[in-house]
Amino acid sequence: MVPVTENAYAPPRSTVADPASGVAEGQFQLADRGTRFGAAVVDGLLLFGTLAPAYVVVFRGMMTSGKSVTGAVALLTALGHTGLWVTIGGIAFLAVAMTNAVLVHRHGQSIAKRWFGIKVVRKDGSRATLGRIFWLRNFVNGLCGYIPVVGAFYGLVDLLFIFRADRRCCHDFIADTIVVRA
Repeated sequence: MVPVTENAYAPPRSTVADPASGVAEGQFQLADRGTRFGAAVVDGLLLFGTLAPAYVVVFRGMMTSGKSVTGAVALLTALGHTGLWVTIGGIAFLAVAMTNAVLVHRHGQSIAKRWFGIKVVRKDGSRATLGRIFWLRNFVNGLCGYIPVVGAFYGLVDLLFIFRADRRCCHDFIADTIVVRA
């Protein structure tokens, strides 16, 4: 009998390592759930709090417009003042948004994530790009929230995924990211 040798026509063999094995081995320290929640709340307050003065002026104008005969004049006056507040709020909103974009591009952190000492990285520990974080983590995830009926359920499921052992939400799975201590 002839001994069996390697087949010269067989495909080459290679060893494939799981790139996420560094996470399982403790190479990264995952961010705490409370820290992620706190950073998300602070980021929301920073970003959308910039437009609060414009909302107050418009609401006040709407409330005072129906109380007197000159209500229409009061509403028009309030809307005139609103232009100034919307401009100020818009500039502040853009300043916060641009600061966040620069920090996310350079460090994988928003303003609040930087304050809280956490950052977003790829699952294998490499740097997550601005495009990945903006388009996949935020934009696509936000679009899912606009689906009628299913969107509200998706938002709840996305939030509850944080209680998994790997602390990854749906938007983390979509973007193939994790949140770690910086």
